[in-house]
Amino acid sequence: MDQDLQDIADKIIKYLDQKNVQYSDVRADQQIKKSALIENKDIEHIKNNENKGVGVRLIKNGTWSFCSITNPNSFDKIKNILDNTIKNSDYRKIKNKKIKLHSNTVNKKEINFPVLKKTDIEELIKIGFECNKIISSTPKIIKSITHASYTTNSKYFVNSEGSEILQNFTDIIMEMVATAHESGQTQSVNLTEGGRGGLELITNKIQQSAKEISKKASELIYAKPVKEEKATVVMNPDFVSLLTHEILGHPSEADRVLGKEMAWAGGAWWKGKIGEKIGSEKLNVFDDPTIKESLGWYYFDDEGVETKKTTLVEKGVLKNHMQNRETSEIFNTIPTGNMRATDYRFMPLIRMACTCIGNGDQSVNEIIKDVKNGYYISNMKVPSIDMNRYNWNISCQYAQKIENGEITDLLRDVIVMGTAPEFFNSIDACGNDFTVRPITNCGKGDPMQSMMMGNGGPTIRGTAIVKSVN
Repeated sequence: MDQDLQDIADKIIKYLDQKNVQYSDVRADQQIKKSALIENKDIEHIKNNENKGVGVRLIKNGTWSFCSITNPNSFDKIKNILDNTIKNSDYRKIKNKKIKLHSNTVNKKEINFPVLKKTDIEELIKIGFECNKIISSTPKIIKSITHASYTTNSKYFVNSEGSEILQNFTDIIMEMVATAHESGQTQSVNLTEGGRGGLELITNKIQQSAKEISKKASELIYAKPVKEEKATVVMNPDFVSLLTHEILGHPSEADRVLGKEMAWAGGAWWKGKIGEKIGSEKLNVFDDPTIKESLGWYYFDDEGVETKKTTLVEKGVLKNHMQNRETSEIFNTIPTGNMRATDYRFMPLIRMACTCIGNGDQSVNEIIKDVKNGYYISNMKVPSIDMNRYNWNISCQYAQKIENGEITDLLRDVIVMGTAPEFFNSIDACGNDFTVRPITNCGKGDPMQSMMMGNGGPTIRGTAIVKSVN
């Protein structure tokens, strides 16, 4: 991080200490992102973006105020912005409900996340071309897309309590799409690989992934639709990661449970159910920012809270929500280290880090062989959820029929549907193939904040409605 940007954050805290505010914190962010889009073996564009600034939160008169400053330089100008932000608190006095923050340990840390193989745009473009060529050379493929990017991030947090935390990390992402067309039928399969680290996260597997998605897109041209029925479904880890994200992760965010974040289907179907059974004994759910190399890996959140694994559901019983320093006071618990913002321009929100269904003890083959009539559901696509994330349907990229313990016909345009409690109570098997998948564009908030994170789980088996959209 530029030392000047860090120094400005420190100056802001010192200035606010003189202004009779109850609490303040500053987040200084610096991001450098490089990306390349390759389509049908041609480079469509190469982008270089740098973004830096500071976001300032403060509590005065029992309420939050916030401002952000892009490319700050003159501290005199910054003082004017800070003074106006303080004045805003005078217009927002709350008589009865004053914000209370849970206590937090003062930390002074500098953390540099490991990059085992240094990333540069030239090498990423080379890998992107290799994958694009693999996809394009597959029969029936009419369009191949590879989008490669990496971002170097520096995040500095300082608050009025004395914490000073600097975290430096790199995120690498490779997104691929294979589109096939023949006989009036068009099918696409996509996949995203990557995580927090360097080229080591993609170099050993990305070419094989390109082969798999192009082959599957080509095969889907002749796949069958499925008639609507309620049946046994076996979901692979990629599909499970999106199901977990949408139906277990978001409702676990305490601000949604409290009804304070209702934009974008912002409710919670298990509101008021802490300590109650919400799923089968096979269901264990956790959020864990300490999972290395995932996009949700970090050591301190944007309130300076140190991260740890948080149990959300244990043997089907709802145990906890993801909490910030404010909501943990309301729920009489402790902060979980889930307060995050896209960057300095936004107030932090309670966000998933890496929310997952826990591993089981069965192999995938064992789970499938017990199914007389069902479906094997593969790879996430598009979710649709009601306001409380109770009724859900999620499309998959492809499915396969299971008959008498054997996988048979390939199926296209498949949607899986259910209600949250009915489905999670139906889970009777969890595999031993736990996998974390990258989520690159989770939206929350108003104004909308897009954020990267991890989600995951093993293969799971339950009961749901299956149908094709065509």
